[in-house]
Amino acid sequence: MLDQKTLAYINMFAILGALENLCELDPEARALMTNKKPIALAFEVKDGPKATLTFSNGRVRVTPGVQECDIRIPVGSCEKFNAVVAGTATPVPVKGFRYINFLLKDFDALSKLLEKHLRPAEEDLADPAFFARSTELMLYVIAVAIAQIGDYDEIGKFSADHIPDGEVCFSIKDGPAATIRSTGHVLATEKKRPQSPRAIMEFENLELARALFDGKVNALACIGNGSISMRGMINMIDNLNRILDRVALYLA
Repeated sequence: MLDQKTLAYINMFAILGALENLCELDPEARALMTNKKPIALAFEVKDGPKATLTFSNGRVRVTPGVQECDIRIPVGSCEKFNAVVAGTATPVPVKGFRYINFLLKDFDALSKLLEKHLRPAEEDLADPAFFARSTELMLYVIAVAIAQIGDYDEIGKFSADHIPDGEVCFSIKDGPAATIRSTGHVLATEKKRPQSPRAIMEFENLELARALFDGKVNALACIGNGSISMRGMINMIDNLNRILDRVALYLA
């Protein structure tokens, strides 16, 4: 059973957080935000995550907490926020009604483009550039989701309690990488390669990572044949893998 609070944190920081990377990687996404007056959109979820998304000059920045904003959308519960992200509920802003066109047009178009990359059709994956972007975005989404599950999901927290302080490199060989950092058994993700990781989990190539993310290959078999490389502090990797097993449940 999924914990709605954990899912809300995943939706806020892993899914909406991926808008940052989408605009960095995809010219179409960047064009949607180009030459726009800076607009800050804050989501405030009761008993859940809070973040401010700033759209400016073809970029998106996601900052934890409610910052100074043009649009503020309070959401009454984690369940309601998850419905908003799933597209089955419509949020109502309490500030920024004059930006409603931005929400209905630009933000909606950017969200649909993100969904296209995170839930791609087979014909889209046939384009090598789209394949690479989509796979890199999934790596970041999964890396951030690992931290949220380790911090909020009861089963995930049990595994996080056994991860010592330090950094794990979660990466694709010769490609994108993320840092999963444990500090006092609290996990956080940074979307860049760590300088001195205590452990490394690395996929052999983009194709293998994609197949694994899509559930088309068995992770244990890949570890056995060396196409997934794991090095460094074993208990960090073992417990990270236990959290990773729960990611698919939340991202399904």
